[in-house]
Amino acid sequence: MKRLLSVTESIAAVFLLAIALLTFGNVLAREMFQTQIPDWFDLSKQLQGIAIFWGIAIATYRGAHICVDLSWEWANDAGKRWIDIVATLFILAFLLPLAWMVWSKLGSTGTQTTSDLRLPLIWFYAVSAAGVTATAVLAAVRLLQLIRGTVDIALESSNG
Repeated sequence: MKRLLSVTESIAAVFLLAIALLTFGNVLAREMFQTQIPDWFDLSKQLQGIAIFWGIAIATYRGAHICVDLSWEWANDAGKRWIDIVATLFILAFLLPLAWMVWSKLGSTGTQTTSDLRLPLIWFYAVSAAGVTATAVLAAVRLLQLIRGTVDIALESSNG
């Protein structure tokens, strides 16, 4: 499990770094050479989508989303666990159809390409689909851990 989490974090980080480098490179090209990187906007959109999907996977597994936890703070450990179970169930109920829709989009991409370089969009959508699938899988794992009581609530309270 730790290896899966490490790979997921690494993928999100690499694509976030790619966005930063692409943006920096494009600004540098515009300011110094009065040109721009071809397809920089399309590429940045695709890379951002990939980074978001893979990043949400880690945030979902760790329960580190931005939360309004007024009732959670006042609840005892059993109450916190039930709140987390219900919240994770809602997240999973959202993520499963989202994963299905991203895979459907991947299947209907056909021969769509970026504007300038004509890079096939199917590769970007495939990595995004894998990311949202990883998110749904990690949400399901978290839900099972919460139901079994193997998630450390005290450790999670330090995330928020």
